[in-house]
Amino acid sequence: MSSLLTNTSAMTALASLTQTQESLSKTENQISTGLRISTAADNAAYWSIATKMKSNVGALGAVSDALSESSSLVSTMTSAINSAITVVQNIKNNLVSASSADADLAKIQTAIASQQASLISIGGSSTFNGVNFLETTGGTVNLVASYDTTNGVSFLSVDTTKTALFDATTGATSGILGANGTNYATASILTLDVSTATAGDIANMLKDVEAAISAMTTAASELGATTTNLSTQQTYISNLSDSLTTGVGSLVDANMNEAATKLAALQVQQQLGIQALSISNSNSQLILKLFQ
Repeated sequence: MSSLLTNTSAMTALASLTQTQESLSKTENQISTGLRISTAADNAAYWSIATKMKSNVGALGAVSDALSESSSLVSTMTSAINSAITVVQNIKNNLVSASSADADLAKIQTAIASQQASLISIGGSSTFNGVNFLETTGGTVNLVASYDTTNGVSFLSVDTTKTALFDATTGATSGILGANGTNYATASILTLDVSTATAGDIANMLKDVEAAISAMTTAASELGATTTNLSTQQTYISNLSDSLTTGVGSLVDANMNEAATKLAALQVQQQLGIQALSISNSNSQLILKLFQ
């Protein structure tokens, strides 16, 4: 049956062409964005999961940046305390020389005073972004280590009480070098003076210097362990971020080979649909000929 009012074949062809156009538009969008799921309308569940995972990847990126900064901070403190250990060892050598009966204590004290000034300079200048583990009154410094949605930010803690060399550049009264000695109680490593010291005084100074070297070595070991922990954490965060990124990709990324093949097929379908619609619409012209 042929009808002027209802062209069933044209309606069918148009519906088919419309469906092809929608599929073609979706495929072209996948190719242009590289995403199979770019909005919640594409797949609400997967889009929601991927969005949360992307947020976590972003947070882990911030953690990675913080870990890099912390590594630089700890590296700065480690270099400084190693330099300070070398200077205190030189003071120890001077005290050994001062133990000799014919030692020139005045000259030795001049060398020691220079080294004491060097220690103050090392400790005072060992600042990274406003943080100093060596010239400090102590306390815990928290370094960002990780993040997860359940527990939030987690930290690696450094007890600067163990790394503090002194608490001020002048008049230091605490810390490994700033506090008065246990054996030579009238002076600290930073203030000891051998120019008028007795043999017994120098012997006690040596004991305090040995104790200071031991404490500084322990502090350097603590910083070394922190460096190792930071490096391990950086590797873990990098791997975790890569895993999450891969997971997001598996959820929302388009298969470009499949999309390209589908695009070619849909373009052919589009052409055929336009041809079919054209043929269906030509039926009305055939009816006209019946009345000629």
